[in-house]
Amino acid sequence: MTSRPRKPRRARILPGLALLFLLGASLKLTTGLGAAMAQDPAPEPVIPHTAPSPLPPAPQLLQASVAGNAELIVDLRRREQALDAREAAVAERAALVEAGQVRLQDQIAALQAAEGELAATMALADRAAEDDITRLVSVFEAMKPEDAAAVFAEMDAGFAAGFLARLAPQTAADILAGLEPRQAYGLSAILAGRNANVPRD
Repeated sequence: MTSRPRKPRRARILPGLALLFLLGASLKLTTGLGAAMAQDPAPEPVIPHTAPSPLPPAPQLLQASVAGNAELIVDLRRREQALDAREAAVAERAALVEAGQVRLQDQIAALQAAEGELAATMALADRAAEDDITRLVSVFEAMKPEDAAAVFAEMDAGFAAGFLARLAPQTAADILAGLEPRQAYGLSAILAGRNANVPRD
């Protein structure tokens, strides 16, 4: 019986070593991946956001700013002109009011002066009339009663009664005696009515 030839021992050892190397490499790879996964934090959730609207180019922004400033300047100038016109109108009205007040004061002063002159003239006229009446009273008192009665007969009743009131009682009685009874009664009634309004103590 023939014996089989034996394989060398080295040929059997090499496949086992290769298997061991493969197992070790796979173990290291698995351990490294686990450690890396343990060290790296969980990825942050992605928050969706809207993209900002794109800004216009710089020249367009500059043009818009210049246009806005120009409109603002024009508006300010219009307001300033309106204020100036309003101030001018107010100043004109104030000047007119002041001029009217000056004219009114001048007119008041002129009226006061005219009133003073009129009062002085009336005072002179009153004094002159009083002087004339006083002289006429003296003339009637110096006349004869019948002559004075003839003059009184032609006078207005109110005017004649005024003279009789200024005459001395005896002279007035003599003149009334020279008048017709109807005239004498009328003058006596007028004198009595005037005396009735005189306050008594």
